[in-house]
Amino acid sequence: MSELMDIILHRRSIRRFETRQIEENALQEILKAGMYAPSAGGRQGVLFAVCQNEELNKRLGRIKRVNSNPKMATAASYVSREQPSIADDPNLKNAFYDASTVITMFAPKNFLFAVDDCAVAAENMMLAADSLGIGSCYIGAGWTAFADPYGQMILRQWNIRTDYYAVMQLLLGYALSGDKHPSAKPRKDGGIVRV
Repeated sequence: MSELMDIILHRRSIRRFETRQIEENALQEILKAGMYAPSAGGRQGVLFAVCQNEELNKRLGRIKRVNSNPKMATAASYVSREQPSIADDPNLKNAFYDASTVITMFAPKNFLFAVDDCAVAAENMMLAADSLGIGSCYIGAGWTAFADPYGQMILRQWNIRTDYYAVMQLLLGYALSGDKHPSAKPRKDGGIVRV
């Protein structure tokens, strides 16, 4: 099996992180993977805002948690038993799970494929991160982290264009020491239809 396929089969979402920051050269590799992702029409419209400020990430993660209001999990319907999400555990107050690096992906508000462009960039970055021993987690509905006056102030400080919006966040960091890497769920039958 190819090295890339090994990485694809190994990568899992990580929601418990160590406090240490990822190395700059690893971050640059991950960002390069995002920059080289496919984009509709080759527009390269995704803006990657990298934040490694612990206090700022914590505050924006708490704002996002308050504004997300996810439908809470039940015994039969949940995100993850191994690494609970904010939908699984109401005691989790930071939607960024204390990740050391949070990359918010912004895209044009009125572009039909803005979400798609961010998603493929995120996938490239998550695979690159896994290849470097760095955990990652894709968090949708990125705008909820900026849905209060403080968040709006941060957007102005970051000089984010007003015709762009926060599509999603990608969390990066080292998996909490001692945590077992999440296992793959069995693949469901019927996922491939030959026509």
